[in-house]
Amino acid sequence: MQELLEAVAKGLVEDKDAVQVTADEPNEEGVVVFHLHVAEGDMGRVIGKQGRIAKAIRVVMRAAAVRENTKVMVEID
Repeated sequence: MQELLEAVAKGLVEDKDAVQVTADEPNEEGVVVFHLHVAEGDMGRVIGKQGRIAKAIRVVMRAAAVRENTKVMVEID
């Protein structure tokens, strides 16, 4: 899952070396929170107009989580 988020983010940004993905341990509801860190100049590319790209990233991650019977949440820091 972490590799998927990293691959999607690296496809969107210019500074691929600045992409970092960290995952928290599952909370009491079993939700794993992924934190996506990108360079300041690439934030607009990851978020997109009106947050459309960020929403699409979250949809892809939720779809991948369903295949693994887990729950995920993506935060863009």
